[in-house]
Amino acid sequence: MVTKVVDLRSDTVTKPSEAMRAAMAAAEVDDDVLGADPTAQRFEAEMARIMGKEAALFVPSGTMGNLVSVLAHCDTRGSEVILGDNSHIHIYENGGIATLGGVHPRTVPNNPDGTMDVDKIVAAIRHRDGAMYYPTTRLICLENTHGNTGGKCLSVEYTDKVGEVAQSHGLKLHIDGARIFNASVALGVPVHRLVRAADSVSVRSNLLAIFLDYATRVRMGYTNIGCVTVFLC
Repeated sequence: MVTKVVDLRSDTVTKPSEAMRAAMAAAEVDDDVLGADPTAQRFEAEMARIMGKEAALFVPSGTMGNLVSVLAHCDTRGSEVILGDNSHIHIYENGGIATLGGVHPRTVPNNPDGTMDVDKIVAAIRHRDGAMYYPTTRLICLENTHGNTGGKCLSVEYTDKVGEVAQSHGLKLHIDGARIFNASVALGVPVHRLVRAADSVSVRSNLLAIFLDYATRVRMGYTNIGCVTVFLC
């Protein structure tokens, strides 16, 4: 009798097939920092197209993807990001936005469906005129699907509404989209439509899709964070 173990802890415990290993070994590679890796460039261009954004950046992990996105939008120490109290960025990513970026997390309660009440988001926004006393809000973060609420999908209507709030207050919107393709299938909505309101989105495959205005800043942040990570290790 053959026993086969199915490990459902996370999709991160999956292993590449022999065909995948062969494809990786045969891939044309070069120095991506110098902009010379054709495989990375094609991958980034294709993902930017799929997500409906102007540029994309391949990074080693989803945590780094979220981190460099937050730092690109909150490029002044003492900036503030509004995010769910049960979000992955807030709970599981080792406090990187504060530790490495000096970015203050201002939490809003997550509802059982993964959303945050829009009126509570608005109430949490703190503007520059009070900067002597508290951080200045510069970013709102959403997570779709929302892992800690059982993988609940955020609707396109909700995401658009939060995007409108961000825009009306001069803020940016980042989506932690580690499972955004799952949300796309479940909702029957094209992935580019789900993230249209966002200024940046991180997706599984550890890739950022961003507007071109932030591309250079994010790449610089990625390089610097990489150095810090090596130093800390």
